[in-house]
Amino acid sequence: MDHFAGALRGVLLDVFPEIRIADITHAVQAYDVLDGALAISESYKYFPGGSVHMVVVDPGVGSERRPILATVGEHYFVAPDNGVLSLVYAQAESVLVREITSSHYFRQPVSSTFHGRDVFAPVAANLAKGVDPAKFGDELQTTCALLRPRPRSPQTGRCGALF
Repeated sequence: MDHFAGALRGVLLDVFPEIRIADITHAVQAYDVLDGALAISESYKYFPGGSVHMVVVDPGVGSERRPILATVGEHYFVAPDNGVLSLVYAQAESVLVREITSSHYFRQPVSSTFHGRDVFAPVAANLAKGVDPAKFGDELQTTCALLRPRPRSPQTGRCGALF
């Protein structure tokens, strides 16, 4: 792990010392939202209901992209609204997404380059501590979605080519 992961863990523990932390992976390619989407969509369902998943694959840090809190079945996700949760949403029967706007939960001052530490980690820890999801912000009607690559059929002669 690099120092970024250590800083995230420090903030999580500072906000909620009893928190249990499980790393899903640190092998997602840098800034590769699809790689992160695949990793979280294939692993979250093996965690117990009530788990809080902090997903930090964020090439848009410092931009106008929104921080979000998604409730998917019995799981919670704190992430940037950049499509990283698209594959989770595609598997879900029920999804409720909120824009995280309650900045009093953020670590101050908020860095323009490390929202994982200053926004996502303190929100995730407070959520794990039992803060009602509605306290973090209002429900959204739309979120960013990834355009998923799909293999072409073998009849095209270009098996495995992407649309």
